[in-house]
Amino acid sequence: MTDQLFFDTDCISAFLWVKEENILLKLYPNRVVLPKQVFQELSNPSIPHIKRRVHDLCLKGEVLTKEIVVNTDEYALYHELAASPPKGERIIGKGEAAALRLP
Repeated sequence: MTDQLFFDTDCISAFLWVKEENILLKLYPNRVVLPKQVFQELSNPSIPHIKRRVHDLCLKGEVLTKEIVVNTDEYALYHELAASPPKGERIIGKGEAAALRLP
């Protein structure tokens, strides 16, 4: 079984928008993790209610954040997905790339 579940911005924000993040917290207690890039995307000041909700969840310890460390295999693939894909491939969002790459 996977200990941590990484969420991208689209997925977690769907729960935050309708104020039902409690569903995730009940299903996966102490397992919900947001990559730092997702946390930053959700902290957009133009969406204050989402920013407030995600900050509160982190302060309560119900949701954790995790960073990708530079000069690691995780960072190399994250950078490739989010900034420098192979020729002919599309760039994906930073939050999505981080959620895909974190272990």
